[in-house]
Formats: sequence, structure tokens, C-alpha cells
Amino acid sequence: MSWLPFLAVVVVAYVVPGPDLAVILRAAAVGRRCALRAALGAQTGLCAHMLLAAGGLSLVLARSPGVLAAIRLAGAAYLVYLGVRAIVAAGRAAPDDGREGPTRSWFAQGLVTNLLNPKAVLFFASILPQFVDPAAAPAPQVLALGVADVLAGVAVWAVWIALTGGLAAALADRRRRRVWDRATGGAFVAVGVALAASA
Repeated sequence: MSWLPFLAVVVVAYVVPGPDLAVILRAAAVGRRCALRAALGAQTGLCAHMLLAAGGLSLVLARSPGVLAAIRLAGAAYLVYLGVRAIVAAGRAAPDDGREGPTRSWFAQGLVTNLLNPKAVLFFASILPQFVDPAAAPAPQVLALGVADVLAGVAVWAVWIALTGGLAAALADRRRRRVWDRATGGAFVAVGVALAASA
């Protein structure tokens, strides 16, 4: 297996902003624990993609345009939902702390966002196999590379969370928090609409 090139690709993929990072940054505005929960949710979703890839299902999904389009539309709808929720929260008397119930937990947001991210499916179906030795059994290699991907993500998210450690304090002011909620909510809606348009 080509470990160093694979890890380089993985780190670049994590550093480039995407839905997972957006959810983690939204959570960081509430507090470090919430950001950690969102990151844990995202990596749990990644583990599911890894297991699907090891079983060969990711390749099947990637070769099924209809199924992939459905995943993309579901992901887009979820991002729009999160964006609208953030915008609505901006109009409340108190900021949305993301802890109103289990279905609105930060872990769930990270998990669902990752599971419905078609890029994660395509990564495990088309990019990861390029680093697998065709002369050896593919499933163990996919699992090994997948675990490396998950661990690399944990490290990258830890850096992001550390860098945004003061975000919650900076947004303690209600006016700033409302501006943040409207801006990030609008960004979520825009990304969701763009994702739906590409389906």
C-alpha cells in the first residue's frame, strides 16, 4: 500500500473546507465540547463509509447514478435544513445551543452530514482503491487505509477545534452571535442548493 501519498491526499481532503468542517465550526461557536461531538459524529459516519467500501458496496453505489443522486439530494436537503435552522435561531431571544434534544445533537449533525456526503462515497469508491495493492486481498487494505483516514481526520479536527477555541467567547455577545448564525446559515443553504443543482 502507498501510505505516504495516501495520507497526503487525505490531509488535503480534510483541510479543504466541506460540510463536515462547516458543522464542526458551527458547533465550535457553542463550545469546544460541542465541536468535539460534531467531529466524533463525522468520523463515525466515515467509519460507516469505510465498512461499506470494505464490503464492496461503495463501488456499487458509485456506479449507480440514481442512488448517488438520491444521496446527494438528501445531503443537500439536510444542509438546507441546518442552514434554515441557524437563520431561525438568529431571530430568537437566546442563541440556539444545539442541545434541545437527541435529534438535534451535534453528534447527530456531524454523523448525518457525513453519511449523506456523496464525496465520502466517491472517495472510498474511486480514490482509495488507487492506493490498494491489487496483488493482495483488497478488504484488509481498505480497512487499514480507512482507519488511517479516520485517525488523520481526528488529528485535523483536533487542530481546527484548537484554533477555534476562542470562537464561543468571541460570539458570547448576542449581536455577534446573530450575525454569525445568519452568515453560517446562509452558507449552509447556499452549499445545499449548489449540491442539489449538481445532482
